[in-house]
Amino acid sequence: MSSIPPYRTPLEFPLALADGFDGLYGLELLEVSGDVAIARVPVRDELKQPGGLVHGGVYASIAEALATWGTALAVLPRGQSAVGLSNQTSFLRPITQGTIHASAISKHRGRTTWVWEVEMSDDEGRLCVLTRMTIAVRDS
Repeated sequence: MSSIPPYRTPLEFPLALADGFDGLYGLELLEVSGDVAIARVPVRDELKQPGGLVHGGVYASIAEALATWGTALAVLPRGQSAVGLSNQTSFLRPITQGTIHASAISKHRGRTTWVWEVEMSDDEGRLCVLTRMTIAVRDS
């Protein structure tokens, strides 16, 4: 994500993104700050791979979106931008229906990079996906 789409100030939650790729797969932001980002994505057939499981790319996209949004909201006022640099996603348990629940916590807030840990769970609260996301912070 090279830039953050226009947003309302202050952000109004829940915020269903209508534009861009995040809107395409149905990301709904519930909370976003420089410390934490929380979202959900309803599972539908278009998000599944042929075996009936949510496609791994959906999880990677959720993680990148949350980490980028959280970083961007903190650095945009300084005239900087946030962009995904590294995405390391581990799939622990499949999700086939219901809702993907995602929460991201910033672990490192450096001058040029931020690191986030993202956990995704199913409707039963079982941990299904873990991601470590690195975001590059650049002058705009």
